[in-house]
Amino acid sequence: MSDERRHFWIGVASRSHVAIGVQGGFAQISHGKAAPLRRLHAGDWLIYYSPKTRLDGGEPLQAFTAIGSVVDDVIYQHEMSPDFIPYRRDVQYYIDCREAPIQPLIDRLDFIRDKHRWGYPFRQSLIEVSEQDFLTIAEAMGVPGTVTFATVKG
Repeated sequence: MSDERRHFWIGVASRSHVAIGVQGGFAQISHGKAAPLRRLHAGDWLIYYSPKTRLDGGEPLQAFTAIGSVVDDVIYQHEMSPDFIPYRRDVQYYIDCREAPIQPLIDRLDFIRDKHRWGYPFRQSLIEVSEQDFLTIAEAMGVPGTVTFATVKG
């Protein structure tokens, strides 16, 4: 895939939900809706931002918690319970990353236009960001820039 077609995304989910996705090698966006997943394509990169540790009653976290590359263009459903069958995409996560708090990065991220209301963009479940913003976050997570343009190794 050429670099012109590669896109960079931030998904928003609690740390506990992100951990389930990392362990299973998939991404779920916006409580399992298909529409946001259709925006992702094979070779795109995804970073998760976790405002909290858990969805219900979790502690504030405000950190980037996972990074990976979209494997293919297949969107599929997976039954988590009889009444919850969310949509997913396969993602190969970079396992050797660390969580990165957002506070030290706010002034360096262009997608955060109002630095005083920095949390506003994260009201969306999926945000497209520039390559530069992506690399800034990846570096803070301990992921070398060269990794983001090669096959992810865990």
